[in-house]
Amino acid sequence: MKLVLPMAGYGTRLRPHTWSKPKPLVSVAGKPVLAHFLDSLDSLADFEEAVFIVGYLGEQVEQYVGEHYPRLKARYVVQPELSGQSHALWLARDGLRGPALIGFVDSWIESDFSGLDAEGIIWVKEVDDPRRFGLVELAPDGSVRRLIEKPQDPQSNLAVVGFYYFPQVEKLLEAIERQMAGGGMLKGEFYLADAINLLLEGGLRVEARPVEIWQDFGTPEAVLAANRYLLDHGHANVQDVSIEAGSRLGPPVFLDPSAVIRQSVIGPYASIGPGCVIEGSEIRDSIVEADTHITNSMLRASLIGRAARVTGVVGSLNIGDSSEIRGDG
Repeated sequence: MKLVLPMAGYGTRLRPHTWSKPKPLVSVAGKPVLAHFLDSLDSLADFEEAVFIVGYLGEQVEQYVGEHYPRLKARYVVQPELSGQSHALWLARDGLRGPALIGFVDSWIESDFSGLDAEGIIWVKEVDDPRRFGLVELAPDGSVRRLIEKPQDPQSNLAVVGFYYFPQVEKLLEAIERQMAGGGMLKGEFYLADAINLLLEGGLRVEARPVEIWQDFGTPEAVLAANRYLLDHGHANVQDVSIEAGSRLGPPVFLDPSAVIRQSVIGPYASIGPGCVIEGSEIRDSIVEADTHITNSMLRASLIGRAARVTGVVGSLNIGDSSEIRGDG
């Protein structure tokens, strides 16, 4: 089976962090979003090939995967123009045959990826406000009738969470070819939902498989919410960590063993990356990426990039890599 991961977007909703790294490499609960996704799969060895469709700063993805998943047979395809999800898959079409799992890594789900015995599977989650999401509408027999993007009068509350399976992905590619030949674009992009609707109209029976847990990584607020969830569910770490006298932890927290904590309070819901130094500060409900130094500050609901310097700040921050902030705190 092939694993196909479109990830060429700019991640504009996560700026300033995505000015210097692609969205899949933003850290949550101690490791990048991409690592959470790959580690959630039962066995990467089951995949004949992983196809990463990258764009801006895509070389960082290639370097990270090469260093941390050296046994994964990876292929990289560049999408130079962001013309949509279908366009991304079309660029990766060479060698795509047979079964394929397609995932968008700005989402993370808890699901059993076994039992893939349908003509197609779309993973879905019930949501309170369906108007904010792409949805599936079901046929009377429980299969997917059609996909619809952010309807104002929704007939379903089953949101598409960004994971798809096709036992014959070439059928999807044929639908994409028809979609692109017909010029079926919305706001300058070819949406995957429109290609899947062509398959549904042609009689393909697609199953909607529900998930209980769906975490989005698309905005700062969503990243912090995902951090809280992951720390609550097995991703906290205080092992092999040296906490200097006068400091204390308020679990759950993630502390990289190389972090230095002096006269500080960490947590709850704080993730502190490798090489960080926290002195005379209180950090809660925040993510601090690698090699950052925070002194005499009280931070909450903050995202702090790599190699940043924060001194004397009280409140919430959202700053990118190599930033420096000085306050009066």
